[in-house]
Amino acid sequence: MNNTKIKIGFITISDRAARGEYEDIGGPAMQDWIKNAVLSPYEIDNIIIEDEQPLIEQTMIDFADNRNCNLILTTGGTGPTTRDVTPEATHAVCERIFDGFAEQMRNVSLRTVPTAILSRQTAGTRGTSLIINLPGKPAAIAVCLGAIFLAVPKCLELLDKSNIQIDLDFVEQEFE
Repeated sequence: MNNTKIKIGFITISDRAARGEYEDIGGPAMQDWIKNAVLSPYEIDNIIIEDEQPLIEQTMIDFADNRNCNLILTTGGTGPTTRDVTPEATHAVCERIFDGFAEQMRNVSLRTVPTAILSRQTAGTRGTSLIINLPGKPAAIAVCLGAIFLAVPKCLELLDKSNIQIDLDFVEQEFE
């Protein structure tokens, strides 16, 4: 039987946004993109947290194990600075890493942004949850999600028999 209850978790990782010093633009950008891409009904859970690896790990574990999110999208913390530890946290909590997601996101991003090589997005699974790290800028979020999202419904179907319907016209369009 297919799982028709889909829950998507959105985690914004930003010191300044978590302290209220900076408006979170990454979290809303992820949610807006998903709203356009996913046709199936879904629930959301979202949070803004600081760039602290133990906190990021704890939040991902909570979203996967306790809040039962099928898909967990993160934004922020994927750059080259010492405070950017989202990929390390993701690797620490995931049982399996899917390098293809990261390769595709960087490949597509490099077509327009030469510094995309510095981005360290990754993706993996914890239990039956798929966790995908995205960059922090809304335009980059759209490019990366557009590059990988066709694989997401199949991955979730294989993990827990989820059945997510997506708007192929929206997902397949090229993002500039």
